[in-house]
Amino acid sequence: MTDETDNLEGQFLIAMPSMGDPRFERTVIYLCAHSRDGAMGFVINQVMERPSLPDFMRQLSIIGEDEEDRMPDELRRAPLHTGGPVEPGRGFVLHSPEFHLETTVRIDDEVSLTATLEILRAIATGRGPERVMLALGYSGWASGQLEEEIAANGWLTSPADAALVFDGANETKYERALRKLGIDPSLLSGEAGHA
Repeated sequence: MTDETDNLEGQFLIAMPSMGDPRFERTVIYLCAHSRDGAMGFVINQVMERPSLPDFMRQLSIIGEDEEDRMPDELRRAPLHTGGPVEPGRGFVLHSPEFHLETTVRIDDEVSLTATLEILRAIATGRGPERVMLALGYSGWASGQLEEEIAANGWLTSPADAALVFDGANETKYERALRKLGIDPSLLSGEAGHA
């Protein structure tokens, strides 16, 4: 159970080789909520091949067939992330906090979370947040489950870095997150122990 001194909200979870769950192998998760009731976060380094962001927005009727060309190139190329196995059809947006709706939850000084169609409409029309990471689904833990996984050497925890959350070099986020902790990824093993 958590209290204020061990609340991991706004931190990274970095999967250890001993994780044992292939869905989370070599993942970095940004934790948005952590309390006595459980935890919730988003994998920030796994990208979906399909749908593309424009396809996803068309499926939701946010843009029409002819409107994709009006989207900025960076947005058309922006990936959708696999946020986790819970509610994989639901979209979530981690974003910079200068954009705020009534439903926006501010996680820390650099990251907010919004999960409405309104933010997707704002993004599609160029009125959205400066920095975004879009995800389908989330990662969730029941009360005490995350603490048990950490104690079993399934995860390392570290302070989050918004630059890592939002940058597009997804294939290197795992190694970079470990290096921020001073850990050489090639030296990790699946054996029990704590860094």
